[in-house]
Amino acid sequence: MKLKFFLFALLSVIATAQAQNSGTVSGKIIEKSNKAPISYATVSIKDNGKVISGVNTDDNGNFTFKNLALKSYTIEIQYIGFRKYIGSVILSDNKKSATVNVSLEEEATQLKGVNIVAERSTIEQKIDRKVINVGKDLTTAGASASDIMNNIPSVNVDQDGKLSLRGNDNVRVLIDGRPTNLDPAQLLKQIPSTSIKKIELITNPSAKYNPEGMSGIINIVLHKNANTGFNGTYSGGITFGQTAKYNQSLDLNYKTGKVNFFGNAGNNFGTHFNDGFISKRDKTITQDLDISNEDDSYLYKVGMDYLINDHNTLSFYTTQNKATGLGLFDTDIDYVNSPEGIDNIYQKAKYQGPNKTGTYNLAYKHIFKKEGHTLDFEGNYSNTEETQNANFDTETTKTDNTSSNIVYNDFINDKRKLSTFNVDYVNPLNEKTTLEAGAEARNTRSENNYTTNNPLVAAADRISNYTYDTDIYSAYATFGQKFKYISYQLGLRVESYKVAANLNHGFEKFDDDYLTLYPSAYLTFNMDEKNTLQFSYSRRVDRPSLEQTKPIREFSTPLVTSFGNPELRPQFTNSVEVNYTRTLEKGSFTTGVFVRSINDQISRIIYPDESDPNGNKQILTFTNYDHNTAYGFEVSFNYKITKWWDIQPAIDFSSINQQGVVFLYDETTNISNPIERKVTVAAFNGRMNSNFKATKRLSFLLFGFYRSSVEDIQQERKSMYKMDIGSRYTLLDNKMNISLRFNDVFNTMKYAFDTQYPYPQSGQFTWESQTVYLGLTYNFGGGKIKNLQRKQREDNTNKGGGGMF
Repeated sequence: MKLKFFLFALLSVIATAQAQNSGTVSGKIIEKSNKAPISYATVSIKDNGKVISGVNTDDNGNFTFKNLALKSYTIEIQYIGFRKYIGSVILSDNKKSATVNVSLEEEATQLKGVNIVAERSTIEQKIDRKVINVGKDLTTAGASASDIMNNIPSVNVDQDGKLSLRGNDNVRVLIDGRPTNLDPAQLLKQIPSTSIKKIELITNPSAKYNPEGMSGIINIVLHKNANTGFNGTYSGGITFGQTAKYNQSLDLNYKTGKVNFFGNAGNNFGTHFNDGFISKRDKTITQDLDISNEDDSYLYKVGMDYLINDHNTLSFYTTQNKATGLGLFDTDIDYVNSPEGIDNIYQKAKYQGPNKTGTYNLAYKHIFKKEGHTLDFEGNYSNTEETQNANFDTETTKTDNTSSNIVYNDFINDKRKLSTFNVDYVNPLNEKTTLEAGAEARNTRSENNYTTNNPLVAAADRISNYTYDTDIYSAYATFGQKFKYISYQLGLRVESYKVAANLNHGFEKFDDDYLTLYPSAYLTFNMDEKNTLQFSYSRRVDRPSLEQTKPIREFSTPLVTSFGNPELRPQFTNSVEVNYTRTLEKGSFTTGVFVRSINDQISRIIYPDESDPNGNKQILTFTNYDHNTAYGFEVSFNYKITKWWDIQPAIDFSSINQQGVVFLYDETTNISNPIERKVTVAAFNGRMNSNFKATKRLSFLLFGFYRSSVEDIQQERKSMYKMDIGSRYTLLDNKMNISLRFNDVFNTMKYAFDTQYPYPQSGQFTWESQTVYLGLTYNFGGGKIKNLQRKQREDNTNKGGGGMF
């Protein structure tokens, strides 16, 4: 008993002595403007720059640190939308407690809880990406994300909405760091331009990102509203072309206590026109094409964030996308002096059908006490179903005025299910060193069913079923250190990839299974505060998609039929980049060069249809080319000449060596012979964005674009150029913005080409490039930002997962 009493007394003395040699720091954080307490602000105690402890303020703005050693500290207080506070605290034997009461001042960009968008866009170079902060000048470009992409350096959008980066369309598109289960061309048309906060061009992604996409990743980051109370944004617009096209969206947010509810709804509808011709010069055969697409799409999203406590957040959302389309494709083929005696073929094709995608996302985030120390779990499931009913009415008229008709229908049903699970861990081991690690499981199930009653198709081929399933399991780790002038990051991703393709329930099968390593490396020199030089390396892959592999008709005209190739191999790319950034007093200058080594490049190929004895019909499909190399450079400049005038010129150049097989038609034998052809594909793009601020509320913009001619393996594409003008006007204390833009003022944008393969042809397509866009955006609500945890989750770009915006 005496021994127990002695030990208890000894422990009490030790505890008392320890308490007498430790101190306490407490305080209260309020808003300077209205003295309201700020909850969930981050308060950190540092010793010589190293974080000792960190807490978040409670609902009343209070915080407390206990058991601190008696010495001098630095205290930092941060809260989104407010200026950072940095102060000092001294604890000693004479002063073992300290009280720090701080009034934080709002940033200039925070106004009554409404997101204030900068007048002009800015470009900044970060360690692994180029960031375009979207201003009002870009949102004035048009109704959707697709409309503004051609205004972004190194990015191009063709007349069909297909996206390319640095002249290559092997690019991966993410929305808020997550992939989607929709075609990017369709998705970008549904995202309102006013919803975009910034666009990140990740041209040489590190190992923490999925390795798909030879030319890199385009990540579109959308505005988020984490304000207390009820807030929202409405945007709507009309595009005047041959007919009017309409778009509108409504974003709503309600934050109360620890729960944040958010949702949005959007709608786009209208008819888009495209027409052109393809002329076969040696036989004077001309195809005239008249195309129209009537689209009507709806997008809904609803979700919530639940702040369990200061360190744990649970989030859920679901997105539902529904669209219907009607495509009319009229082809008029005129034969002159044809030996077959055919005078004319006229085909009316109609493509119609709905498609829908449902996405469900659940995420959990844990924030450790140490600043920057986080753990994320995220699960995602999306289900897409696309249906296409196609009707073909082909009339053939011969020289003796006799005619015949073939009428048939095609039915295609596509189903895709994408399931992903991610875990991502970030640990700042010390002030200079950061470790990141994570893992991902991604499973895709795709099925394509095709039915036709075409009398020219063999009965055995009129019904087909094609499945294409992939299972990808990967893990990554990156390690980086940052010193005064030099920083580096090394990464490695290990990935297991399995694919199983099955045609007609076992009639043809294709399987592949391999394990691949994807390393990455970054080295950055901060020469001074204004000059940064960076070197980077990464290995990436482009895997064949369902559309590229399915041996089922994609589209058909009397002379061209498109199919996939189930035997396509993956395309691997090793990429090296050097980037330089200089910060100027009134802007910034960035430039970079890149070199890529490409194995088994996937590309389009066209060859004669063996089933046509006359040699006029062609098959359009995909193939693997041999080893190729590519290089290029880009330069962008952002400069404010005066208070009312700023310019943003940008140029980029890319060159790729291509080698492959094309077919050349021999008139004497009526046979198309394969030949091997090598060509250097060089492309140059130039852009100039200029903004003029007439008054505090009224501004004007001028945009010019030029794309050089390009010769590839199959054809030579002619140059393209245009000029846009626009204006915008703000009112109601910057809550409302009205924009007007005249696109392609001189109606010069046309897609034209020449080719010799498989026989001499030339063609030209025009679309509704010359349009007038009128848009309105209105922000409403007056809450203050009260949810730091959600902001931290949004800024942590995910490396995988699925989902929409």
